[in-house]
Amino acid sequence: MKGCVLRAPAPVETNPLELTEVPTPEPIGDQLLIRVQACGVCRTDLHVVEGELPPRKSPVIPGHQVVGAVERAGPDSRRFQPGDRVGVAWLHRTDGACEYCASGRENLCDAPDFTGYTVDGGYAEYVIAPDAFVYAIPEGFASLHAAPLLCAGIIGFRCLRLSGVSRGARLGLSGFGAAAHVAIQVARYWGVDVYAFSRDPRHARLASDLGAVWTGDSFDGPPQKLDAVIVFAPAGELVPAALKTLKKGGVAVLGGIHMSPIPEFDTASFTMSV
Repeated sequence: MKGCVLRAPAPVETNPLELTEVPTPEPIGDQLLIRVQACGVCRTDLHVVEGELPPRKSPVIPGHQVVGAVERAGPDSRRFQPGDRVGVAWLHRTDGACEYCASGRENLCDAPDFTGYTVDGGYAEYVIAPDAFVYAIPEGFASLHAAPLLCAGIIGFRCLRLSGVSRGARLGLSGFGAAAHVAIQVARYWGVDVYAFSRDPRHARLASDLGAVWTGDSFDGPPQKLDAVIVFAPAGELVPAALKTLKKGGVAVLGGIHMSPIPEFDTASFTMSV
């Protein structure tokens, strides 16, 4: 099969991915062999390619927003049949035994594998995944449209849940990329007022088109204090700015896997109750 192989991290401008022939994997145990129909490009893929996330497998095929059809199933697979359309996300597998898995917090597993990082991902004609960590994709939902939900959708929705917002709340979204453009649609459906922070005029226009009640630069103060803010951008300098937008008791959620260092800030500059 053909796959885009990363042999060593390098700046993306140097085109470090090599399109080449690699062996087609064979499903064993509970694994599925999936023929890839679409694979989204995530900021985390760039972190992997450029080495901002330290290499865990080399060479590796990146890509973790995968939609495809089951080609073959391993002997222990029970959930899907050949031809079923499925999705593969960032979390490839967990150990199922640590205290976090036992308490329903698999995302904190002590010994996880990650698609396109510790195991080969979806920038290829085929990908392998365990059936317990594969998602059924509904009919009538185009593969190209479903792929971003396998990461941006999951992260955006989880951040919304952690923010605790409900109808009538004011929510800030800092960094209006893939996850934010999904999250705003859910938040508006919930009756939440969304304030979007972005330095890119195109993203600000998209936020307005999707229902944001206010848009501004990442370091602008919104007209009202917010109940919660989600920082999707991997820029640590946005965190103090986001905290300044909050009401007392407000919630800040950092939604990225990787973030640049958060600078020091003077807590006396924030209005907080203790």
